[in-house]
Amino acid sequence: MPITTCVFDAYGTLFDVTAAARQVAQEVEFPHLLDNWQQLANHWRLKQLQYTWLRAITDAHTDFWLVTQDALDWALDATGLAGDPKLRKRLLDLYWQLQAYPEVPSMLRTLKSAGLTTAILSNGSPAMLDGAVQSAGVGGDLDAVLSVENVGVFKPATRVYDMIGTRFGCTAREVLFVSSNGWDAAGAAGYGFTTAWVNRANEPVDRLPWRPDHILSDLSSIPDLVS
Repeated sequence: MPITTCVFDAYGTLFDVTAAARQVAQEVEFPHLLDNWQQLANHWRLKQLQYTWLRAITDAHTDFWLVTQDALDWALDATGLAGDPKLRKRLLDLYWQLQAYPEVPSMLRTLKSAGLTTAILSNGSPAMLDGAVQSAGVGGDLDAVLSVENVGVFKPATRVYDMIGTRFGCTAREVLFVSSNGWDAAGAAGYGFTTAWVNRANEPVDRLPWRPDHILSDLSSIPDLVS
């Protein structure tokens, strides 16, 4: 069955989640971040994901913005930067202005010109996603931006992936699901989607019951997968 619908995770897949810490490290007001911004960014992202998993399995859902703040607070504490409220505020402000990876706009345009449906399916709250989409300038090439807030649980819960068929009336085999998170690509594969893992960091494959169908270094070849 041909692919009709391409669905993307947002953070780390379309939008560069390390951009906030990297940009702040280059600002004269925060020279102390120059040497450890990568460590801070890695801690922030890992805790952000871990907190979504813990909240999902304990039925303690909250919106992704609170999770993002909690994760940053842990990361700042872990890197010895917790006593700088200006730094915290600047990092959070920039999270609403994340830029897309360089290949994203042309990739989405190519998919749309080929007649494919395109969408985001993300843990992000609707307001956060709207900010990122507008900042990156890719809204015109997306048919929908779907947030887990509609079902009240984070990925990889099955009812999150259910949102795609409900929204577009397609079968699982008509969907190419793309994520930079190996566990997300694996979960979506178990659900029945064709999946692509964007492995920008060249990490090992997660030891899970399911594997992504494709492993890519960036998103530029996505149109070739569905042509």
